[in-house]
Amino acid sequence: MYRMGMMTFLLDGSEGLNQIRCMELALVHDLAESVVGDLTPFCGASKTDKRSMELKAMEDICKLIEPRGKRIMELFEEYETGESAESKFVKDLDRLYLIMMTFEYEKRDNCLLKHQEFFDSNEGKFYHSFTKKLVDEIYVQCDNLARIKGATLPPPVDVPDTEAIPSTINGGGDVKKHHKYYKLIAQSVDMYMCNNNIHRYKCVFDKP
Repeated sequence: MYRMGMMTFLLDGSEGLNQIRCMELALVHDLAESVVGDLTPFCGASKTDKRSMELKAMEDICKLIEPRGKRIMELFEEYETGESAESKFVKDLDRLYLIMMTFEYEKRDNCLLKHQEFFDSNEGKFYHSFTKKLVDEIYVQCDNLARIKGATLPPPVDVPDTEAIPSTINGGGDVKKHHKYYKLIAQSVDMYMCNNNIHRYKCVFDKP
């Protein structure tokens, strides 16, 4: 969230975006993960369950800071709805952040092209010309370095479709219980992947 917030300082006004609004959205958009963890497609949570748990987490967080919590919830809903120009831009920043961190970890661990699924899953999904330019530059750097190092692509990784995963929170059941359950899954999977030096999960990118 912090890096994305800092990225908004690159806006100079010519983009037609409200810089402060973008900064606020960037700081709020992943706040629910402080409670439920970063649930990825590999964690087994359906898109519906993920949305329910994150919404419940945001409601709990916002209750702690009323009356200011209302503003934070409005920003969260704006980002999730993704209809405003600012929310679309911040969604771009979220994807850009993932690609940046993937490339940084590939360089650090000398495993270029080994996490290609992160690049592939975001291909063609960038909305704003500002972020498209930055992403194109990262792709060029990645390709050039891979060619110099003689890196080759590994077999493709099948990413689960969260739309196809059935919901386990029937009719909005015990969301609080699922918060704890899925966070434990995310932490366990994260630990397993880190121990095997395979960074398939976005949550590992937030670790030092």
